[in-house]
Amino acid sequence: MELGKHIKEYRTERGLSQEDLAERIYVSRQTVSNWETDKTYPDVESLLLLSVLFDTTIDELIKGDVETMKDVLKNDAQKMQAYATVGMVIAFAGAVLFVGGIGFWNWGIVPSIIIGLLVWGFGMYLLLKVELMKRAHDVVTYRELVAFSKGEPIDRNNPKSQRARQHRVIKTIILLIVALAFGLVVGGLIGTSMSPYAG
Repeated sequence: MELGKHIKEYRTERGLSQEDLAERIYVSRQTVSNWETDKTYPDVESLLLLSVLFDTTIDELIKGDVETMKDVLKNDAQKMQAYATVGMVIAFAGAVLFVGGIGFWNWGIVPSIIIGLLVWGFGMYLLLKVELMKRAHDVVTYRELVAFSKGEPIDRNNPKSQRARQHRVIKTIILLIVALAFGLVVGGLIGTSMSPYAG
């Protein structure tokens, strides 16, 4: 693949760091790094911005890499959809096994927790893979995800996309804390209602 090499050459010729380039075309530094190492490929909008910034044509940037790029992006979009669907189903199955093991099948609390967590954990692993792929392609909002899955240009300049890219780490930590608190409350309620000492 030549595209990653071309991006790096044009970037260094202009004295830009990966972070400088990322800021100018509205992507993350990691995304630029992934392009330069051929881990991922720019979408159409990013290619347009790169060609304007580097004062070259898109043809010069991609030189014969078009079909490979289309195949990789299409495959990644299909993988993301498959991982998301299967991950959600498996995570839900883990929750059903946990509740069913305690309430219906009389497996006992410990086996139900172990089986439920193992199945649920595998579903979460697949959903984590989806998040990593979204990050690699710098896809943040639902609208961007839909455009990416259809192979359409991704608009990262709209206010919603720019807001979604602010404080991503803090938002992720808050979401994890809320999910953990919710899990603890639900687990506590289930445990209390199953307790032999409950009213």
